[in-house]
Parts: sequence; structure tokens; C-alpha cells
Amino acid sequence: MQGKVTWVDGLMFVGEAGSGNSVVMEGGEKDNGIRPMEMILLGVGGCASYDVVSILKKARQDVISCHCELEGVRPDAVPAPFERIEMEFVVRGRGIKEAQVARAVELSAEKYCSASIMLRNAGVEIVHRFRIEEI
Repeated sequence: MQGKVTWVDGLMFVGEAGSGNSVVMEGGEKDNGIRPMEMILLGVGGCASYDVVSILKKARQDVISCHCELEGVRPDAVPAPFERIEMEFVVRGRGIKEAQVARAVELSAEKYCSASIMLRNAGVEIVHRFRIEEI
């Protein structure tokens, strides 16, 4: 995996992934981009959500939508690494089985999500929850 981060102006940077996709990051000076720590939080949510949806689809669950609500807790100090991340998956669909969602979330947390496993191994407490919305 490769990437490049280029300074643009002030505290604004453009990150380009090896895939060719890019994102604007900004340190909070002008609020013209995502802050780097927000990127980490969103990356964890994206990684885990990918796992959960993939596992539920393989289990033939009728998932219509899924999103992950995230809250990261950081100390009011420098540096300010995440101490705790709470993740709540909201799965909407028809006839979704609670046991299947619980299993998908557990597999993501314990086996598949490289981002959350990496952070957990670094001492970040990660809490996983889910709720199902029947449509």
C-alpha cells in the first residue's frame, strides 16, 4: 500500500492513495477538509461497515441499508490519541435476524477489521453495538 500527502497551503494537505483516490485534509484552521484524526475514525467505521455488510449479504440477509455511527473519545491534551471508540451499526432491512447481525459485528471486531484490531492492539477501547430497523 502506498500514499502521498502534499501540503497545499496553511494547514491544508491533499492525501493521494496508491489507488489514485484523493482526499483533502485540514488541521482545523479553515475547516476546508477532514481533520486527520477524523480520517482515522471514519476509516475504522468504513472498514468495519464493509465487513458487516459483506458478512450479512453472504448470510443472505435482506439488508437495504447500513450505517455506522461513531464517537471517538480523546483526552484534552497533546498528543490526543483515541482512548475509546464507540461504534453502533444501524442495519435496515426485511426479516434481518439479530443473531446474524451479532455474528457479523463480532467477526468484524475479532477477525476481519484490520483498522479496529490495530487500534485495539494499541490500547484503544472499542465498543461495538448494533440495532436493527425493520422496514
